[in-house]
Amino acid sequence: MAADEKTPPFERRAVASWCVYDWANSPFPAVILTFVIPAYFAQAVVGDPARATEMWAVMTGVSALAIALLSPVLGAIADQGRARKPWLAFFSAVMAAGSALLWFAGPTPDDAMLVLLLVGVTVVAFELSMVFYNALLPNLVPAHWLGRISGWAWGLGYIGGVGGLLLVLFVFVQNDTPPFGLDRSAGALEHVRVSGPVVAVWLLLFCLPLFVWTPDPRGKGLAMGAAVRTGFRELVTTLRNIRSYPQIWRYLLARMLFTDGINTLFAFGGVFAAGTFGMAVEEVIVFGLILNVTAGLGAFLFGWIDDWIGAKRTILIGLAGIVVGGVPLLMVESKLAFIVLGSALGIFFGPVQAASRSLMARIIPPGTETEMFGLYALSGKVTAFMGPWLVALVTAATGSQRWGMATVLPFLVVGGILLLVWVRDVPPGRED
Repeated sequence: MAADEKTPPFERRAVASWCVYDWANSPFPAVILTFVIPAYFAQAVVGDPARATEMWAVMTGVSALAIALLSPVLGAIADQGRARKPWLAFFSAVMAAGSALLWFAGPTPDDAMLVLLLVGVTVVAFELSMVFYNALLPNLVPAHWLGRISGWAWGLGYIGGVGGLLLVLFVFVQNDTPPFGLDRSAGALEHVRVSGPVVAVWLLLFCLPLFVWTPDPRGKGLAMGAAVRTGFRELVTTLRNIRSYPQIWRYLLARMLFTDGINTLFAFGGVFAAGTFGMAVEEVIVFGLILNVTAGLGAFLFGWIDDWIGAKRTILIGLAGIVVGGVPLLMVESKLAFIVLGSALGIFFGPVQAASRSLMARIIPPGTETEMFGLYALSGKVTAFMGPWLVALVTAATGSQRWGMATVLPFLVVGGILLLVWVRDVPPGRED
């Protein structure tokens, strides 16, 4: 990697270490939030797919509300303080601890609340960690590299999700004699429950390069007490003056809607596959593997497209692909057709997520990275309870997971329209 004459050089080891954190934390959403634990929760813990969907939706909505309240506040405080990486380390540790404790959630309805509590706490920690992780990006590379680096990190993250799922699938779930003497009986299912500790160890091991080699741009340098007070004041001022940043608030409003749709799809992918198509945990993991591969390839390839045609157009292409592919996905009856369509759909998930981050990195004012990415997280969570709770409401009213999941599509369509009409495209290689 080399910078051109108009931009300062950047350290490739620091950038690579930043990208590796996406690899480190990606087994968490893949295993804990989307495929393994949701399927285990629906089939073994609750035993009723529709009821499990309702409970999972409520937990997801409550977690999203907590994230919406905490992320902008913590982001503002961090910008006023001395460092961001200690915050990232703290939330990474909470995420690892909560994942490891899922080992104690047995296949019994009595442990349903334990699963919901641990997953709820860890998803809050995961999303808050991303506030501080994303805030490191704008200072790592020049603007004309943001799309590629964001895309490469997302792609590496999806491949990390594949690695975590492969490890869980072949070493533990499908192994007739799993290591450590794990009990495969229906009353224990230790070979499935061990996926939580596996995710924790993976995260703690592979997050180390970021903390060793990625620089932590200094904030305003205030001590904690002063940083808290000043951070609150700055956040209030920013929210009051948000009209002064028209591109930011318009973009965040559009993103609020389409991200709600995408996050809901991820949150209920495993539950939907297990409930509607009767897929066993092993089959859900295989589907997750395929989906992560296609999503990773999409993120890698569209990283260059982002820097070529712009992040806004990249997001719109991704949203169009998800909507066009999502309609038949909700209608098919065949398990094979569901896997094929779902895997093809994965190509568009990565580009939307990666380009959303790179567009935000291009338009935020310098010196407000963590605060603005706190608002970025807020935009992804302030209404995030709406998607899951709407899924829960419609599923309960109709008794159909298909109708419940169909409520996701309007979020994607309306969010895409607002992005198209309201947000001015940022020329690749330039900050707005």
